[in-house]
Amino acid sequence: MNKIGFNVLAWSAVVSEDLFPILDRLKTIGYDGAEFFVGPWEEKAFKSVGKHCQEIGLEVTTVTVMGPDENPISPDAKVREKAKEKLRWVLDRAADLNSQVLCGPFHSAFATFASRAPQEDEYNWSAEVLNETADYAQNLGILMTPEALNRFECYLCNTMEQLDYLLAKVNHPNVQAMFDTHHANMEEKKMGKAIEFIAPRLGHFHISENDRGTPGSGHVNFDETFSALAKVDYKGWLTIEGFTRNDPDFANSIGVWRNFSEPWDMAENGYRLIREKLLKYSK
Repeated sequence: MNKIGFNVLAWSAVVSEDLFPILDRLKTIGYDGAEFFVGPWEEKAFKSVGKHCQEIGLEVTTVTVMGPDENPISPDAKVREKAKEKLRWVLDRAADLNSQVLCGPFHSAFATFASRAPQEDEYNWSAEVLNETADYAQNLGILMTPEALNRFECYLCNTMEQLDYLLAKVNHPNVQAMFDTHHANMEEKKMGKAIEFIAPRLGHFHISENDRGTPGSGHVNFDETFSALAKVDYKGWLTIEGFTRNDPDFANSIGVWRNFSEPWDMAENGYRLIREKLLKYSK
């Protein structure tokens, strides 16, 4: 059975002890893990939250993004070096949380565009950054899973085909693909076919509705999704990622201007949906 996680970004991007009651309730619902955003918080906060998760038996995955000053696909070699430094720092903080996976669109800077299609040099630069960071992550026991985003948030990797092309260049066993049903809902022709295509490299999976609300409340085809996951025998995490305006700074940074669902509705009904679909399509 896959492990089921929930991304606490539905409440806050900040890693702090304020999350303890939320983590406790997620564990009570039945979640195997929680996912945290690795941002510029104090080192002791990551260690404290990691310790609490360990004490209550909640496993951890993490997510991060890159900014224009540390863009892995910048033509400036100094900026690409900053990207490597940033990723190593992020991985250290992920290790403080006892994270198993670092996911997110860290192949390039978030919402940073060049007003043209991606260039071959950019795939090569991104691959170099990821490859050089992969050994560091592997030594920490953290799998790196870069994510394809929709066309309004990045231009290097929008589809599984583009992500696969990048990962072939990275060519490192500790760098695998991440699939997110929200982005795939916009960019892929068929959800199931996209999952089957990326299956040999698939390392992490986000369950997310088309509007980022409660999974099952929108038009993402989760029957097609779970049928394909069963077909390819995916055994990794299934982590719900939904957004709200509970953390205004974070919400503003990603263009979330209204609440799609309440966090506990996402958590409780989303968990129920995943369990039902896993049972329905189990072999």
